[in-house]
Amino acid sequence: VKGLISTGRLELINGGMCMHDEATVHYIDMIDQTTLGHRFIKEEFGQIPRIGWQIDPFGHSAVQAYLLGTEVGFDAFYFFRIDYQDRDTRKGTKELEVVWRGSKTFGSSADIFAGIFPKNYEPPPGQFYFEVDDTSPIVQDDPLLFDYNVEQRVDDFVAAAIAQANITRTNHVMFTMGTDFKYQYAESWFRQMDKLIHYVNKDGRVNALYSTPSIYTDAKHAENVPWPLKTNDFFPYADNPNAYWTGYFTSRPALKRYVRVMSGYYLAARQLEFFKGRSNSDLTTDSLADALALAQHHDAVTGTEKQHVANDYAKRLSIGYTQAEKLVSSSLSCLSQSGSKSHCPSQTTNFEQCPLLNITYCPPSEMDLSQGKSLVVLVYNSLGWKREDVLRIPVISDSIVVHDSEGREVESQLLPIANASLYMREKHVKAYLGMLPAAKPKFWLAFPVSVPPLGFNTYFISSGKKSASVSLMSTLHSSQGSENSNMQIGQGQLKLQYNAAGALSLYSNSKTQVEANFEQKYKYYIGQDGNGSDPQASGAYIFRPNGTVPIKTDGQVPLTVLRGSILDEVHQQINPWIYQINRVYKGKDYVETEFIVGPIPVDDGNGKELSTEVVTNMATNKTFYTDSSGRDFIKRIRDYRSEWKIEVHQPIAGNYYPVNLGIYVEDGSRELSILVDRSVGGASIKDGQIELMLHRRLLHDDGRGVAEALNETTCFDNQCEGLVIQGKYYLKIDPQGEGARWRRTFGQEIYSPLLIAFAEQDGGNWVNSHVTKFSAMDPAYSLPDNVALLTLQELEDGTVLLRLAHLYEAGEHKDLSALASVDLKRVFPDKKIVKIVETSLSANQERSAMEKKRLKWKVEGPPADEKIVRGGPVDPSKLVVDLGPMEIRTFLINFAPQSGKQLM
Repeated sequence: VKGLISTGRLELINGGMCMHDEATVHYIDMIDQTTLGHRFIKEEFGQIPRIGWQIDPFGHSAVQAYLLGTEVGFDAFYFFRIDYQDRDTRKGTKELEVVWRGSKTFGSSADIFAGIFPKNYEPPPGQFYFEVDDTSPIVQDDPLLFDYNVEQRVDDFVAAAIAQANITRTNHVMFTMGTDFKYQYAESWFRQMDKLIHYVNKDGRVNALYSTPSIYTDAKHAENVPWPLKTNDFFPYADNPNAYWTGYFTSRPALKRYVRVMSGYYLAARQLEFFKGRSNSDLTTDSLADALALAQHHDAVTGTEKQHVANDYAKRLSIGYTQAEKLVSSSLSCLSQSGSKSHCPSQTTNFEQCPLLNITYCPPSEMDLSQGKSLVVLVYNSLGWKREDVLRIPVISDSIVVHDSEGREVESQLLPIANASLYMREKHVKAYLGMLPAAKPKFWLAFPVSVPPLGFNTYFISSGKKSASVSLMSTLHSSQGSENSNMQIGQGQLKLQYNAAGALSLYSNSKTQVEANFEQKYKYYIGQDGNGSDPQASGAYIFRPNGTVPIKTDGQVPLTVLRGSILDEVHQQINPWIYQINRVYKGKDYVETEFIVGPIPVDDGNGKELSTEVVTNMATNKTFYTDSSGRDFIKRIRDYRSEWKIEVHQPIAGNYYPVNLGIYVEDGSRELSILVDRSVGGASIKDGQIELMLHRRLLHDDGRGVAEALNETTCFDNQCEGLVIQGKYYLKIDPQGEGARWRRTFGQEIYSPLLIAFAEQDGGNWVNSHVTKFSAMDPAYSLPDNVALLTLQELEDGTVLLRLAHLYEAGEHKDLSALASVDLKRVFPDKKIVKIVETSLSANQERSAMEKKRLKWKVEGPPADEKIVRGGPVDPSKLVVDLGPMEIRTFLINFAPQSGKQLM
């Protein structure tokens, strides 16, 4: 194999651990899985892939083109799935091969050649399938045999070549000779292709050769012609008038959430692995890295696999998490023992974590504190800036007091746990652990925390006598009917008002002077069953609604209102299978909506696709914005495509787009933004409205290869019921132009939640024997507001991989879309950088070398008028990294060795 590769007869392309999806993946995961693959290929084969090959994902994202294309050094990018109407238009104008400019911020500097296959990723029309059992006629070249057919087969081949040449620019066309499940016996293919090449070239009308994507790309580039320009992205994708592949944006929402949670955890775990020192540990994050990389596949996180395969992805993530969890606990134990500046003491603290907090299950926090024990809560912040947040953990007692690391009492609040949450906890803990949990927590304990960048802080929870500042019980207010009239919650600048029917009616922020009428509603789409004239059903891939059913609440919804010093909550049982909580925190100016949905009933024979909608009176002119893989925001216009004229057959499904970070609308004076906790499908189907699809349960297969209905269930005691989904979304209304700051800053906080670890202490000696507050950075330093630390990872050889990202696009924010600087001496105050090399995004080559050899493509039309801002080279004596808008810079760093097993 190495011989074939070194002679160029076999080429490694794409090169990630998998061919990742582009709609339901987060850009950080795309980068991580590509880096893992590219580094393996470099080490194993000494190769640097040049070509992107995303032939099967269902639509293509702008981030893929510029970030996972140009920025990893690819010269071209080939794929097949674009909307059937778009493809037909492009065939007529010979625009299947284009230069794709995926970034508004980077303009022509991030151009990449993009080739779209004319029909599919298979051999051309004319019967050229040569698997052992295929029915295509083989080339019979013995003239003594009756089925001699050389001329006929050559004519077929030439006809296919000319047909494709007629829709392709320049003299070169690509035949993709193979497809799914082929080459199980490769010789049968190569014998026929050898003959075809031989006889076609003898015939002389066309020249046929064995090739690779690089050879093809170089031939295209050598023609030196200008290419049509493509901007934005290729979503949504439809392959038939009633087949929009927009259902998978939401399919398997629990798996999508698991992937997102693991992704944020992996980022934090690698930081802690670095602080401890990779060589000081037999535990690593490698197993989680592998599982996460695999889960980015276009039939994994997408939810478009069979159930038993989805189970396997989840199992691998779980195995990886278990390893990483041990590593995180041992690193925190090491860092928190006093003297941690030198090496880890042999006696370690046993830290526990609570991965099942989402179902209100956390054994360490549910312990009995009455015997003088106290609970140590260590809170780690993986972001590069200081963070103020509110923690919520389940507890069994109501006489509880919280102290900070200096021994001061911290304000706290108790909220009774809702029955809906307890019911979910009971069922699921039993399903996961095979037994019911011992204790039954009665309250959520909420308290504010403040955590330094790349560091931790420690809090202590003990049983307390009812002094003035002991956790205050929330006041409970249940209301029905007329008492509800204009009930208001929120004690800070943000207030929410409910009307007499128990529905949310008004949002007002006294600080920004923003006021808006708005409602929250639920509805479901009935999944098409495929029994009509067009047999297309709604399924794992495809969203094809057959009617919309608004979910009417039974009469007036009784509200349960909890008020307290830290937050207010409004609980509503919308219907028997939808429970909703709205939260407003003191000092925060957004609304957090938690939902528990399911089991979706299907006993009426109908599959259902559940959406929640926020309705305002904003005049949004058919326009909304969604993120591209969690990074750039792209303008969407209802029933419209900027590069071709769309014929609308599916007015709902055809306006759904993938949402990984958020979706927003604006009306000239205000903007309404919603941020999400996982990948979902979203749309603005009417002006002033935003909807998100939260859950889908369908009873028919949609005919795209899964061969199974998307009907997820959870089983307890051999009884199975539909899957329940618990999740959150976050809503804020800002004055026009102000929303970007919240979307970017808070978006990072959703992706990287605080990591919480628990330990138990008897008596009060913790503070004397432990470090209670830690930051890896210079204590007076934090990253600029517009920069995030994406990767801090020690590699096997001790080199450290560092990635910094600018969070804003050019022109996105009046102040924050500017050049930002990071001082590495202050990020690593206790270490000395002896070598720093800037690399490609996937860290497999030096950036300067990549830029020199990358092909530049000509584009039709006048040159763009652009001002592109990028940071310059890093001066090794100053060690300051500059980042222009949307720039992500990747470095390999060597630190001077430190005496002893040093940490930081």
